Amino acid sequence: MTISVILTLFIGFAGGLAVGSGFVAFLTVLGIIPRLTQLTKTMKMIHYYEIAVITGALAGGFISLNNYTMHLNPLILIPIGLASGVFIGLLAAALTEVLNVFPILAKRIGIEGQIVVLIMAIVFGKIFGSLFHWLYLVYQ
Repeated sequence: MTISVILTLFIGFAGGLAVGSGFVAFLTVLGIIPRLTQLTKTMKMIHYYEIAVITGALAGGFISLNNYTMHLNPLILIPIGLASGVFIGLLAAALTEVLNVFPILAKRIGIEGQIVVLIMAIVFGKIFGSLFHWLYLVYQ
């Protein structure tokens, strides 16, 4: 092994440790997973959430480092995509709940009494944006 290969391996490993540590610190300090289980009223299943996050991070890292594609039936991909979207949505909802983003945003734009309208606007914007992205840009 040359010194450049060893240096590249060291830098890649150090970068992975830094990103992984930041991810764990982000989830731990903000209490994302416990808050997510509170929102869904599934506190007994917190270990499954933790396993899902760890497995997802490992699988995402593995897939992004390799040129790996899964050739699955579209009928199988629909529930997988739906479950992924629900999980990411709940994770984002828990994050915004912890950080009190909606009350601050509502106060700044002057709709303090209509936080439900703000949340629904964000939800529908996300849904229509995702549908546009997948149906127009990806599916073409």
